[in-house]
Amino acid sequence: MAKKSILLIYHGNFDEGFLEEIAKEVAHEFHCAVNIETSHIDLNTFYDAERRQYDANSLVKMIDSMFPFQYLKKIGLFRVDLFIPILTYIFGQAILKGNTGVASLYRLRNEQYGMEKDEALLLERFKKVIIHELGHTFGLIHCHVPDCVMRSTTYVEEIDQKKQQFCKKCREELEQAMNNF
Repeated sequence: MAKKSILLIYHGNFDEGFLEEIAKEVAHEFHCAVNIETSHIDLNTFYDAERRQYDANSLVKMIDSMFPFQYLKKIGLFRVDLFIPILTYIFGQAILKGNTGVASLYRLRNEQYGMEKDEALLLERFKKVIIHELGHTFGLIHCHVPDCVMRSTTYVEEIDQKKQQFCKKCREELEQAMNNF
């Protein structure tokens, strides 16, 4: 549990191999250790019955309060439909230059769009969302390079079009930000 590591905090049923693949990619992109912990958050507290979704901003605050000083960055991994007040839905949310973010599988599943289940594609999409949100925690903003992981995405098809990696400019900004830790 080193201060220079990133923590993936998962809630709900996630396959161990799935989480290990995510941790491996996050470690590769951010050049630091990644730890995995489970959480037992009562999600009912974050449920908005009118929207039938979960409040991502409140979940970020909850994750932020967990393990307050042990990790460089933390990201909560969920399987529920997330929203923020100004958007219909989101894939993830993070505190810009903060320590915490959240990401959800819910809208990344092919089945959500009437297509055949594809676990490999789901894993690829989830990695991109997690890396993107962690990028925000290091101060990276949305990028205009079409295949950069920091490009803003509204639709799952846009996630499929980008890579899991940072473009040259974002990589340089990330490395500069990481040197400050």
